[in-house]
Order: sequence, then structure tokens, then C-alpha cells
Amino acid sequence: MTITHTVSWNPKALDEIVSNDGGRPVLFTNARIVTMDPLIGTMTGADLLFVGSLLVGVGPGIITAAGDDNAIVVDCTGTTIVPAVVDTVALAGGRGHRSEYVATLTPGNITDFLVVPDELAADVPSAMATLMTRPEQVRALVAAGRPVLWAGTDAPGRATAPETGIPAAADLTGSPRVGVWIDRNDFLHQELTADGRYDETRGGRPHAYEGRYWIDGDRIDYLDDLGFWAYGEFKGDELHHAGYVMKLG
Repeated sequence: MTITHTVSWNPKALDEIVSNDGGRPVLFTNARIVTMDPLIGTMTGADLLFVGSLLVGVGPGIITAAGDDNAIVVDCTGTTIVPAVVDTVALAGGRGHRSEYVATLTPGNITDFLVVPDELAADVPSAMATLMTRPEQVRALVAAGRPVLWAGTDAPGRATAPETGIPAAADLTGSPRVGVWIDRNDFLHQELTADGRYDETRGGRPHAYEGRYWIDGDRIDYLDDLGFWAYGEFKGDELHHAGYVMKLG
């Protein structure tokens, strides 16, 4: 089957989305939408509405309010929209409750989706295969409401992947997160030093675990000298790690 690549697919809409500060709604209209939500299912001739990174509506008839809301409209005639993040457990029927489903095109979820021609999207796996093997046929790949691919090419201003490999340690001198973190039961003491190293005392046993760490926003990643990886999360003045809740001592 030969499918013509449409380089000019909705170029005006792309320009508007790229320049959008997140305040204007964006509506992908007249598509077949495979939501992967067991309640909503698959719809044809349907619309997908999002504001910023949040999906706020899916289904037929949303286009009627697009003018009132000054929405950016993307005509998706002849295409299928599927989640860009695949819940393989759900695909295999391994979710017992709808609340357990992840990565579905459900209002309230993050706006991650893929748009491909109907001929290449009989189901979610085939749509994902198109992305992997024939990316030039992808009409749009959207992550958190921002285009990554558009008409088979990189979208302007798209995020770039971090370089692979272990990064150099950052100089954290003066960081408020450097110091000794102690859990509520005084069992775990985790010292974060300014040179990007950590040293744990557990139950009075010094140097139980030692290694390197990196902080990205509120996330902390650990690479132990034994070779395993772990992570934690800063929540306000607390550090949550492996079931422990710590505060600076």
C-alpha cells in the first residue's frame, strides 16, 4: 500500500500551537479516537480537546464550542488518534479496574497522543509500529500538549532528549538539600554532600550504602557503588526514599 506523505498537514495549526502559551484550548477534530479507556472505548468522527498539558474532553460534538472558546482547531479527517504511551498490561487485559488504567485518552490525564493515517492504525500496536518504523507517516506526536513530531518531521521548539550516559556530578555547594537526612525513627541517616556523593548509616551501621546522586527538580537519583540504581522525591521539607520519610537533621 502506498500512502502519500502530506508535508503540509495543518501547518497553520502547528504554528498556532507552537506559539500558544497554554491559555488557548486546542481541539483535534473529526478523528477516530482509540482512547484505551474501557468506559469510553473507541469513537469515530470524534474530537479531542486539551488545554496546556491537560486533556479536558473527548468525544463527538466538542467542535461546536471551539469558536466560543477561541480554540486552535486541527482537522484530523482520515486519521486515528491513540495514546502515545502504551499501557501494555491493559492491552493484554491485565487491569482489573478502570482506575488502574494508565496512559489512556481520558479527560483529566496528561495530553500524550499519536496521530497517524487510518490505514496505518488498525489498533494501538500498529499505530505504535508506524511511529517506530515509518515516522515520516506520523501526522502528529504530542507530549504534554506540545508537538514533538508534525507531518513526519521534528516540530519547532521540541524538547531534546538528555545525553545518554552517567552525567558528571554537579557542584551543590550552598544547596538547601545538602546535609544529613534522618528518618522519623532515627534508623536511616542519609548524608548528601556537595560533591554529589551520599553516605547512609542504617541502624547505627555506618557506610551501609554509598554512592553518587543527582537532583532534577524534586527527584533524586542514586547510583550506589555496588552498581544498583534507586530514587527518592523531595516533598516540601521531606525526602521520601524507599519507604522512608526523612528530614534534615
